[in-house]
Amino acid sequence: MRRVSSAIETVIEPVVSGLGYEYVGAQFGQAENGQTLRVFIDTENGVVVEDCVAVSKQLSAVLDVEDTIKSAYQLEVSSPGIDRPLFTEAQFAQQLNEMVKVKMSSSASGRRNYKGLLVGAADNTMTVEVDGIDYQLSIDEVEEAYLLADFRKPVTGKKRSTKK
Repeated sequence: MRRVSSAIETVIEPVVSGLGYEYVGAQFGQAENGQTLRVFIDTENGVVVEDCVAVSKQLSAVLDVEDTIKSAYQLEVSSPGIDRPLFTEAQFAQQLNEMVKVKMSSSASGRRNYKGLLVGAADNTMTVEVDGIDYQLSIDEVEEAYLLADFRKPVTGKKRSTKK
C-alpha cells in the first residue's frame, strides 16, 4: 500500500473533516481483497464502528461522483489503531522518541527500510536512529510509516468515555 496521490487526498480530506472527524491519511494499493483504498480517521474520544460506517457511506458517494480512481477498488475506513500510520510532518513531530518502521519509495543511504527511534521531524524531513546511526529521510519520499507498538510502556493515549 502506498500513500494516495494529492488528487485523491483533495477529495477525501474535506469529506472526512466535514463530518467532524480528523483525517489521518489514506493509502491505496493491492491488499488481500484486491485494489483497496484505506482511509484512516480519528476523534478525541476514539473511533467506533458507527463512525467508520458514516464516513464510508459519505465518502463512497463522493468518490463515485468525482471518479478520481478509475479502476475497481474496495473502500476501507478505520481508526489508525495502535500501530498508527504516519503521513505528515506534524504527525511525525507528535511521535518523537517513539519506535517507527519506515519504507521509502526509493533507496536512500543504500536502503529502503528503516526500523528505529524517531528523533526528529522538521523541514519536511524526519530523522530515524537505527543502530546508533541517524538517517535523514524526506517525508515526501515515504511510502509507508507506522508506529511500532511497545507493550512494555503504559498506555497514555486518548481516554474513551463509557456510557451506562
